[in-house]
Amino acid sequence: MSATICLWSDDQFLCSICLDSFTDPVSTSCGHNFCKTCLTQYWNNNVQCVCPLCKDVFVTRPELHVNTFISELAAKFRQAAECKASSISEQPAAKPGDVQCDFCTETKLKAIMSCLKCEASFCQTHLEPHLTTARLRSHQLIHPVDNLEDRMCKKHKKPLELFCKTDQTCVCSLCPVLDHKNHEFVPLEEEYEGKKVELGKSEAEIQQKIQQRRLKIQEFKRSAKLSRKAADRENADGVQVFTALQHHVEKSKVDFIKTVEEKTSTEKQAECFITVLQQEISELMKRAAEVRQLSHSEDLLHLLQSFPYISTAPPTKDWTQVRVHPRSYEGSVVKAVAQLVETIRKEVMKLQQVQLKRVQQFAVDVTLNPDTAHPSLVLSDDAKQVCHGDAWRKVPDKPQRFDKCVRVLGKQSFSSGRFYFEVQVKGKTEWNLGVARDKIRRKGSISLSPEEGYWAVMLFNEKFLALDSPSCFVSLAKSKPEKVGVFVDYEEGLVSFYDVQAATLIFSFTSCTFTHNLVPYFSPGGKNSAPLVISAVRHTQ
Repeated sequence: MSATICLWSDDQFLCSICLDSFTDPVSTSCGHNFCKTCLTQYWNNNVQCVCPLCKDVFVTRPELHVNTFISELAAKFRQAAECKASSISEQPAAKPGDVQCDFCTETKLKAIMSCLKCEASFCQTHLEPHLTTARLRSHQLIHPVDNLEDRMCKKHKKPLELFCKTDQTCVCSLCPVLDHKNHEFVPLEEEYEGKKVELGKSEAEIQQKIQQRRLKIQEFKRSAKLSRKAADRENADGVQVFTALQHHVEKSKVDFIKTVEEKTSTEKQAECFITVLQQEISELMKRAAEVRQLSHSEDLLHLLQSFPYISTAPPTKDWTQVRVHPRSYEGSVVKAVAQLVETIRKEVMKLQQVQLKRVQQFAVDVTLNPDTAHPSLVLSDDAKQVCHGDAWRKVPDKPQRFDKCVRVLGKQSFSSGRFYFEVQVKGKTEWNLGVARDKIRRKGSISLSPEEGYWAVMLFNEKFLALDSPSCFVSLAKSKPEKVGVFVDYEEGLVSFYDVQAATLIFSFTSCTFTHNLVPYFSPGGKNSAPLVISAVRHTQ
């Protein structure tokens, strides 16, 4: 019951005659309530019995009976007011930063309410009259605030009760009459509610932005995590590759030294022969000394007895046909390095095969845009093939259509991320393809270069060119590719071309700066019946 009473206004429990709480309330037939004593005195002082509020006339003086329901409500209202007043605990002395009571003369107590009408703040004791005196109950009480003068009209010294929507400012009740004529006004409460709704919308928008940014943070964290994983994987692969290459280099070095050492066997053979010859020379010189000594001997018997032994030369080898041919070392280093280069080339091919598998994961569906096709080009019904026709087709001359250059663009455009597509060029003698900015010029002669917004490769006169600035010839693993893969990493500024069958990298444009959408680009070249075919990506094995 008390909770319900708290929802009613104070005026509903005040007698409109004495302006105090009902005492023995009675009701008139017109529906108004008064204190029994107040209404009786009012009728005693008037000739006619009329309602003090609506002035209804009663022909006969009504008999007054106390309205027990209103009486009980009034009693409970008084009880609730008293409980409210008594429930406010005794306030302590005001501390720095607290609002002080304006009526405390000695120790300034902490204010518990401020009155806009009185332009003052009150502690519990000095607030009591505003809770009990009928005349003061109509005053507007608010939570204690400093600078109450800021809540008063500085010109008319009255509370700010209205909001001027024209000037977007708070005004008092006199301002509309004196200073804001013909302006639109609403009560502060109404504008307050409206502004609360706007603040609620603002808060919702801010919370939405906060949520969006939190999601973006999560996205960035996921991207950073994926980037870190990719970097770790690339580091691991790189270390493995370079370790393998280092192993190949060391092995080639060992094999080279071994080969050279094996060739030094001629030197060792020559050294052996020289040793034998030196031994034979030593024996021959010894025999020569003995012969010379014997030839000077005068002992006839000794000479004749020694002659058979001395006159015969010691046994020696016939060296007439023995040869030691010098070994040639020319080209040994070149051959060893060539073998190493071939090994490294095979390792690079393996890496390119792995790289091709990775970029094929970003395959997208690409179709041709007929509105951009040169009139001499013929497109298939599924917009997957294009070839050079025998004559110009009658087609609308749209702004996006090429009129001089025999070219056509893809229908899909890309402004971020990575994408990959494959084009079959088998049987073609001339062609060029790649990607281009979606805002490139379409009319007149246009060169193919990054400056003009093209990143493309070309087959022309049996030669393969990368249309860079300047263009450059490219050596191929095979004579001509049959299927070309095109990979783009927008953020990295990378455009790479692959020979799909050979699983090798043909050419890469690096450090590109993309500021527009990119679209696939195709040109079947001269009058050759074979078409360029956008084929489905089949991942390499």
